[in-house]
Amino acid sequence: MYQLEQPIYFYMLFALPAIIAMYLLVALWKKRAQRSFANSTLLDALSPSQSIFKGALKLVLALLVMACLSFALVNPKIGTKLETVKREGVDVVFALDVSTSMLAEDIAPNRLEKSKQLVRQIINTLAGDRIGIIGYAGSAFPQVPITTDFSSARLFLSGMNTNMVSSQGTAMTQAIEMAETYYNDIEQKNRVLFLISDGEDHQGDYANIAAQATKKGIKIYTIGVGTPGGAKIPIKRGGVVQSYKRDQNNQEVITKLNKETLQEIAEAANGKYLDGTNTKELVEQVQNILAGMDKKEFDAKQFSDFKDQFQWFLAGALLFLLLDVLLLERKTKWINNLNLFNQQKTDL
Repeated sequence: MYQLEQPIYFYMLFALPAIIAMYLLVALWKKRAQRSFANSTLLDALSPSQSIFKGALKLVLALLVMACLSFALVNPKIGTKLETVKREGVDVVFALDVSTSMLAEDIAPNRLEKSKQLVRQIINTLAGDRIGIIGYAGSAFPQVPITTDFSSARLFLSGMNTNMVSSQGTAMTQAIEMAETYYNDIEQKNRVLFLISDGEDHQGDYANIAAQATKKGIKIYTIGVGTPGGAKIPIKRGGVVQSYKRDQNNQEVITKLNKETLQEIAEAANGKYLDGTNTKELVEQVQNILAGMDKKEFDAKQFSDFKDQFQWFLAGALLFLLLDVLLLERKTKWINNLNLFNQQKTDL
């Protein structure tokens, strides 16, 4: 198991292609300038010890120095010990709507990205809880099984999009039924399901399904993402809006937040409707909800004793830097004396 302490420094690697491009442009400019001064034979005679190969080699060494420094600043850490620890928490499942209506941009950047941001911020505040993630549109699908591995959950959450389900709609009933299978601990009494959606195009007898979930000890809290005024659903290509989604009558579709549906589901499952517009307020509400629940103790395996690995990359950077300093751009004598191609020396 590994951790990256400061992954933002990986952005330094984007400078490497720019450095290579600048080197090639300067080399091309020098070559043209030299040709305007003298022909190639005369230039070879004027600078017999100039090595093109070593110039390129010094560039490679400089790039390796920068790459090693980037990794050293990121500071990868490796877990050296796996131990079992006691944790107390609640089983929390997030059901995220990935239907096309979630692409509406009445909430920046759009409803889906806002929903993912909400879930991510909630996960960041959790400690001993176990979490799971479900995606749904026309049908529901498991995205992350119940786990204590928050890093993996955040990784899979970031990859969720509207292309994951071919059939459109909002199958909240299927999402609730699938969530029931996530709670695999019989002794866990507090089970929470956060249903995140704009509430549009709902299918099935959601109120009855929610009531059945309550009998199994599941509390459902719905989070509404969207605005009552609604917005059009953009169709983008390469990040640029090409058109907007239209219905069967060729009219532009306006998708609106269906708050009433979400409130009915929450009330049927002894939960509460939460407004997802303000991230900070929502996270505080979720914290208060979970804090008021009894925690169950359970075992969890996790890596400990993470050790820094930056020193290896720093040592590599120093080594390549030393080689770069010691390596001159002049030709090496013994290689030059080999004269592999029987070149005739020109005397001025």
